[in-house]
Amino acid sequence: MVAVGDILMHQDVKAVAAKDPEGFQALWRDVSPLFQEADLAFGNLESPVAPSTGRPGVPFQFNAPETLPAALRACGFTVLSTANNHAFDQGPKGVRETLERLKQGQLLAIGSGVDRSEAEALSILERQGIKVAFLAFTDLFNVDLNRRATEPWVRTLDLEPALRAVREARSRADLVVVSLHWGNEYQHQPTNRQRTIARALVEAGCDVLLGHHPHVLQPLELLEVAGRKALVAYSLGNFISNQDRMYRADLFPVAGGDNRDGVALKLRFERRAGDSATVALQQVEVEPLWTENSAATGASPRAIRVIRVKAAENQVRCELDQLTDPKARSGDAVAEGQRRRMILEKQEYLRTLILRRQRISDMVGERFLAR
Repeated sequence: MVAVGDILMHQDVKAVAAKDPEGFQALWRDVSPLFQEADLAFGNLESPVAPSTGRPGVPFQFNAPETLPAALRACGFTVLSTANNHAFDQGPKGVRETLERLKQGQLLAIGSGVDRSEAEALSILERQGIKVAFLAFTDLFNVDLNRRATEPWVRTLDLEPALRAVREARSRADLVVVSLHWGNEYQHQPTNRQRTIARALVEAGCDVLLGHHPHVLQPLELLEVAGRKALVAYSLGNFISNQDRMYRADLFPVAGGDNRDGVALKLRFERRAGDSATVALQQVEVEPLWTENSAATGASPRAIRVIRVKAAENQVRCELDQLTDPKARSGDAVAEGQRRRMILEKQEYLRTLILRRQRISDMVGERFLAR
């Protein structure tokens, strides 16, 4: 399974996608293989998709175009949490339209429903003979429009009902994945309350807890209960956004780019040898992601895209080797000047990538970084 954090539909993100012939897929083309190679791929969809029943998106009140679900599905996403503080940005009608459009796009939405019963229903997907249960809750609302159980509903994090839901899921599936929209924005550490809730959910039977909302990365933690290992990701950061758009590594402290850091959390599960009834977490690996954003350079057309940091770093090193090769030198003064400028630009870009990779390692824990 692969999991990422917040999919944010800021105005500039939508505008860049609208101008590209490939649409949204161009914004995450580099990372698509990660999702397509996985049995399950998860993200937090922090925006309604309600172009028919909603209003155009404005700052802090999102609405995504109808092309987004197909682009997410083509990328490889299979499961999206719709339980978050922006779920009601386009009202109850927006919740209903979002669910309809995600279903049409063959995406499983968890945590909201056309009524309370659907929002709180247990979703189970089977992959390679392993049943995986998904639950989603939000601890936060910008506007809480949960009114009647027969109307559109977004599932709230109430601990005792959540624990009961996890226990039920444990009895019906091999793995239990819980999505939680929680925590303090822009804080790199979870609160004591979050740690207490995480342990309680793991003790109830949760195998993977996927946290989001702070828009920055927080630590990963392995918890062991009764011989069973569970992975808690307190915050997966942003997958794509327009935050920290003016950040430049040569002008700002490293923390100035934290909203553009992300990770692809890669988890592998296997049935235990000699115990076909037990599925265990075998491997946890994090691949650093970075949202490139050309706002600070004034480049036209505007560019926003998610990249795999290590792959980009390797590519830049190869390009620098070619540019600094003595055979690349030319007697032409203009050509030499261009070559030197390209070297300086690529050296600065390489520095940015190295800084971001190290920053991500510091946030989530070096032990989890892919080698």
